Amino acid sequence: MNTFQDFEAVTNKPKYAVELISEHKASNIYKTALIANEYDRQHNITVNDYVKKIYSLGGEPVVDFTASNSKLATNFFQRFNTQRNEYSLGNGVTFTNEATKERLGKDFDIVLSHAGYNALIHGVTYLFWSGERLYNFDITEFVPLFDEETGALRAGVRFWQLDTDKPLIFIIYEEDGFTKYKVEDGGQITELVPKRAYKTKVKTLGTDREIVIEEEPENYSAIPIVPFYGSRLKESTLERLRPMIDSYDLILSGFANNLTDCAEIYWLISGCDGMTDTDLARFRDRLLLNHIAIGNDIGTKVEPYTQTVPHEAREAYLNLLKNQMYADFGALDVSSISSSARTATEIRASYQPLDENADDFEYQIISAIRGILALLDIDDTPQFKRNRIANETEAIQNVLSEAEYLDRETILNKLPNVTVDEVASIMERKDKEEENSIFSNDADAEEAY
Repeated sequence: MNTFQDFEAVTNKPKYAVELISEHKASNIYKTALIANEYDRQHNITVNDYVKKIYSLGGEPVVDFTASNSKLATNFFQRFNTQRNEYSLGNGVTFTNEATKERLGKDFDIVLSHAGYNALIHGVTYLFWSGERLYNFDITEFVPLFDEETGALRAGVRFWQLDTDKPLIFIIYEEDGFTKYKVEDGGQITELVPKRAYKTKVKTLGTDREIVIEEEPENYSAIPIVPFYGSRLKESTLERLRPMIDSYDLILSGFANNLTDCAEIYWLISGCDGMTDTDLARFRDRLLLNHIAIGNDIGTKVEPYTQTVPHEAREAYLNLLKNQMYADFGALDVSSISSSARTATEIRASYQPLDENADDFEYQIISAIRGILALLDIDDTPQFKRNRIANETEAIQNVLSEAEYLDRETILNKLPNVTVDEVASIMERKDKEEENSIFSNDADAEEAY
């Protein structure tokens, strides 16, 4: 593992950065992230690489070219991770101080949601604050360099390459600024952008027209890149899910192959031993076309037979495996709460496993956001409104029954059919209505007087 101290010890940092990129691409976390991306696209690598083989008389395995080879892949991986991510971040995050969200930019929730998903499927991702907005550095494009003593992120290398015949571009991020490079054919490294600070302090002349009189480079108290982990385990969600997903997809694909290879109806012809393969093929074609067969000689018979592929055991196993995946991941199977008769209490109980995993995930989100806020000297904590299916009628009745003890903002936040973004605008309109109502009443009273 390369550390910040190793990076500081070298004299040729651009050359060392290229070596870091090569080592990073060979690491387990990088390879796991690439595999996770394939599963996220519903490309099951295990199923795609599976080839049915048979053994020859000599005991040698050979590919069975006669067997069907359906490759079916399910979408459990994307579904589970999307549910966990959107459950916490689907409504964005809010802060105690409304000015905090404004400073983070209008795209903050979008970038954070994208980063949250990457953190889950890759185990970790990185948030970069550019001075004006938030960016997400995927683990497949960023090499972190941690301090050996404190464990803090002190430097890093972001890289990208559009194709194998295109140049490798990389940026070295350090505490005192960043530098951009390009690797030409032959391995020559060219500096594209000299080191520059992360922000610029601008002094202007106080006139009607803003005139810049001085620009002073300025940096943050730490490197403006923060690690964002998907859970306390700091590993991809694929690590524990993959064996079960592979088993499910292989059984499903095997069942499809059996259905394809199995002739549902076949014919047994007796007393026609003299028929050649050509005669049999012609007989079958006529039978399929005319649906009539004639036995010419005594003892000649044509009997149809049907086959039923065994499916009960497979269905039971697939259902068991599906339920186990939902249970292990802590995901919510909406079919378990689809009944209209479900009470709010029963629905809340169904969310318990998802809530427990969401708590762990949200702690990671809070830690990452606080790292960004610390760069901006902001003391605030993000708040979440989780996406839930609910018995809305019952939930609304419960909130309204407590309304006399609650303020207006709390009531609106608790209503299941009101989103977080709508609360402020609703309160503003209600205040204007009350204000107009007061003026109207005063005018009526004055006129009556």
